[in-house]
Amino acid sequence: MTDAAALPGRPRGLVTSGPATERAVNVLAPNPSAMTLDGTNTWLLSEPGSDLAVVVDPGPLDEGHLRHVIDTAEKLGKRIALTLLTHGHPDHAEGAGRFAELTGTAVRALDPALRLGDEGLGAGEVITVGGLELRVVPTPGHTSDSLSFHLPADRAVLTGDTVLGRGTTMVAHPDGRLGDYLDSLRRLRSLTVDDGVHTVLPGHGPVLEDAQGAVDFYLAHRASRLAQVETAVEAGHRTASEVVAHVYADVHRSLWPAAELSVRAQLEYLRERGLI
Repeated sequence: MTDAAALPGRPRGLVTSGPATERAVNVLAPNPSAMTLDGTNTWLLSEPGSDLAVVVDPGPLDEGHLRHVIDTAEKLGKRIALTLLTHGHPDHAEGAGRFAELTGTAVRALDPALRLGDEGLGAGEVITVGGLELRVVPTPGHTSDSLSFHLPADRAVLTGDTVLGRGTTMVAHPDGRLGDYLDSLRRLRSLTVDDGVHTVLPGHGPVLEDAQGAVDFYLAHRASRLAQVETAVEAGHRTASEVVAHVYADVHRSLWPAAELSVRAQLEYLRERGLI
């Protein structure tokens, strides 16, 4: 998911399973890689004093991990009542069907193909479970079905892959579109200004304690990359792979396939606006 090594937004220590805010506990999936960083963060959310919990992104189809999430909830005196998905990439959603079997919960997502149950998720919807309140924030761009979840009581936002705890995310062209992604970053920034959000609970990497700083970093990074891509095209690098080799020379080659998806999205964005 990452194409840069910078650390935006003052990360809070190392990635570990455990409490992140008053209402959010991270259960880290055992799927570390160059793309997933330390692994997928599965978020267990509940209101203090309630015996009900919500799980966001059960993660990969890993029986041990799924049962560990359930065990973590039970040790906290919680019963999992609902499963939510930020988007459909397998490292976040592949285990959702099995997790639903184990917990007896519905799975709610933007994409109808990922849902188990009758209800989807809509922009601005407020989800309440056991006194916990989550607000659905559409954040397409990484993928067309990407959502974030605003947790107002903790002044936090769960961002899936839209904002990571380390590095920056890819725009998964052609499903992901750069224009949508930039709009989503601006939407998240408005949460930091208008709603006082200061904590990012990402899909990968450590918790970020300066949400506005993280989003500003992302916006600046995207503007810089766009300028570099435009310059590369002007210098004669025409194909996406040529642009990647020129612009992403500072990025490990294992990430070049992801970078190429972002470059394709950038080239499309520039062409649509008549800039190249």
